[in-house]
Amino acid sequence: MNHAHTPTRHRLPGIFRLAALAASLTFGLAQADEYSDVNQLLRSGKLVEASAKADQYLAGKPRDPQMRFLKGVIQSESGKPTEAISTFTKLTEDFPELPEPYNNLAVLYAGQSQFDKARTALEMAIRTNPSYATAHENLGDVYAKLASQAYSKALQLDGSNTAVQPKLALIRDLFATPVAKGGKTPAPAAAAPAAETPPAATTQAPRTVAATPLPGAAETPAPAGNAAATTEVESAVRAWAAAWAAKDMNAYLAAYSPNFAVPAGQSRKAWEADRRARIVGKARISVKLDNLVVTTNGNNATAKFRQEYKADALELTNGKTLTLVKAGDRWQIVREVSGN
Repeated sequence: MNHAHTPTRHRLPGIFRLAALAASLTFGLAQADEYSDVNQLLRSGKLVEASAKADQYLAGKPRDPQMRFLKGVIQSESGKPTEAISTFTKLTEDFPELPEPYNNLAVLYAGQSQFDKARTALEMAIRTNPSYATAHENLGDVYAKLASQAYSKALQLDGSNTAVQPKLALIRDLFATPVAKGGKTPAPAAAAPAAETPPAATTQAPRTVAATPLPGAAETPAPAGNAAATTEVESAVRAWAAAWAAKDMNAYLAAYSPNFAVPAGQSRKAWEADRRARIVGKARISVKLDNLVVTTNGNNATAKFRQEYKADALELTNGKTLTLVKAGDRWQIVREVSGN
């Protein structure tokens, strides 16, 4: 919902990052009040009351994705990871276009050391939103955990293999408890904020990590650089959004450079086919850009904005950053990151 606070993120033992759905979906004011009430109960640690209020709401609107997401949070905080996993799993089945439930499923699985399941869930999150930076980061962490297990097994089978121990030590250092500036360990959060899934089956309290504000929220634009180039980039970005909304796939795909950073594990051809399937299959699409801030440096540019996306019954709002380069007389996208 548009007026929701910028979510705080938490870390499991290791460095797995959770996603919040509260800032991603847009709802009416009456519904927003209901969510706010449940969020407040969560922040106050009144889990029984929060659960009862969520259940009361869901009795009348059983398919509501936001309240179901909050229900999963309540279940997690109540020490019921199995129920939380079930809730998030059903959300992915009913709303497969939302990446956040997949991501939070992965974090819950990781908290139970089920890293193969975590990997599968994260791959689905990235397939749903290829520019979902948090899921890419988490997938890297999962691969590191799987590597740690493989190295440990190799060392167990052959203790004389001197090449394994340094690799294992390196990964263990990566997942060591983070230390804040000044050498102090960050204090654990007193309570999880709204629409955040707390870690499951952990012996250590989650640690807070400040979320990056959406572009335009108390943000001072950087110098625009060459005015003409800035205008050209703004036009290119808005043309990209218009082609997306019009489902003009030729213009939409042409907005991406041949050197575009395709999500890991996909070829350019597979990525384009996936985008076609997801865009052309929608009955209607609306893409609105707010707070567009462009910075240029020669033939390189960055565009940051708040994106409001609507497709059929789905409405999403999130920050996005596009990195563009100039090729001839055209500016094309080489990198796309959501959620910043």
